[in-house]
Amino acid sequence: MKAMVLTKLCDLKENQLPLEMMDLPVPAPDVQEILIKVSSCGVCHTELDEIEGRTPPPHLPIVLGHQVIGRVVATGSKVSAIKIGNKVGVAWIFSACGSCKFCLAGNENLCPAFTATGRDVNGGYAQYMTVAENFAYAIPANFSDLQAAPLLCAGAIGFRALRLTGLKDGQRLGLVGFGASAHLVLKIVQHLYPDTKIYVFARSDKEKAFAAELGAMWTGDTTEQAPHKLDCIIDTTPAWKTVVEALGNLESGGRLVINAIRKESDKGCLLNLDYQLHLWQEKEIKSVANITRNDVKDFLNLAAKINLQSEVQVYSLDQANKALLELKAGMIRGAKVLNID
Repeated sequence: MKAMVLTKLCDLKENQLPLEMMDLPVPAPDVQEILIKVSSCGVCHTELDEIEGRTPPPHLPIVLGHQVIGRVVATGSKVSAIKIGNKVGVAWIFSACGSCKFCLAGNENLCPAFTATGRDVNGGYAQYMTVAENFAYAIPANFSDLQAAPLLCAGAIGFRALRLTGLKDGQRLGLVGFGASAHLVLKIVQHLYPDTKIYVFARSDKEKAFAAELGAMWTGDTTEQAPHKLDCIIDTTPAWKTVVEALGNLESGGRLVINAIRKESDKGCLLNLDYQLHLWQEKEIKSVANITRNDVKDFLNLAAKINLQSEVQVYSLDQANKALLELKAGMIRGAKVLNID
């Protein structure tokens, strides 16, 4: 099979091409696994973090990709619920132990044995991949493969972040950064919280125009003050400075949810954190760590119910490096997806 493989970490600022096209053996499913013929795979900012060394080290060489859509072409001997021909998806959560205190409490995203698709095991930048039956998801029929791919991470992690804000209808929500996840959160909020006004902070005029086109109440730069204090803010950017700026836009008692695995280094920024301006008045900061299977299932059900459609930019498998470099450069409108089938 064809696969785009990461063999070493690198700095994408130097315009390096991090992935190499390789011929790999088609993997064989274990007894409780399924073999998927991949049709599409989303391109995520987390993959930039993997390539540039900001996540726990990937198991090199590795096939990236954790927003995977495809059809089941083979099953292990103990697979029962999924059939050959089923359309399924695979998300960031590839496995968890199932027996630790976090798993037993429904917080498998915090499991010490959590493994990530495309970081710890091969993912979807390839023609085939395997996954355990109970970590694959049925994909609603009203989504095309390309439309469905971003739902598996950008949508699901955005949904988890939105839940963690505790947002109530009519409150003001801020979105810092406006890429794949944030544009889906905006659409979700419009359906679930119709009286909520959404304020978008973005680094480029194109992102701000896109947010306004989708119905944002206000758009501005990440350094600007919104016209009103905001009850909740979700930050999806890789920068530290946006955290401080967002805290300055929070209402008393508000909550900032950081939807990022790791922030890029900005040594001078934290020194500018002013307690009274940024944190006093019982403001909160909460991080998002991974997703659970229930996050994915609940989100897919909601997405199907409201017919949530992703804005996608499509690339072929051999254009994966191009998609990643454009993502690094901030050339974003919605989500980037590889068309592999």
